[in-house]
Amino acid sequence: MRVEVEQEDDGRWLAEAPAMPGFMAYGATRDEAVNRVEALALRMLAEQLERGERAPELDRWFAPA
Repeated sequence: MRVEVEQEDDGRWLAEAPAMPGFMAYGATRDEAVNRVEALALRMLAEQLERGERAPELDRWFAPA
């Protein structure tokens, strides 16, 4: 999953998963922000799969090379 990261003026880091609009997370460090947004995205996908819903995000993340 591609994650975009930028540092805010106040020093916090913001990570965003562009393939999943609205999925953003802040962290005190770059790694913390990335880990948080990845965990959020994985939780959402797990919930979709548990409900038997199709998870189109998986197609984008795991498309054959």
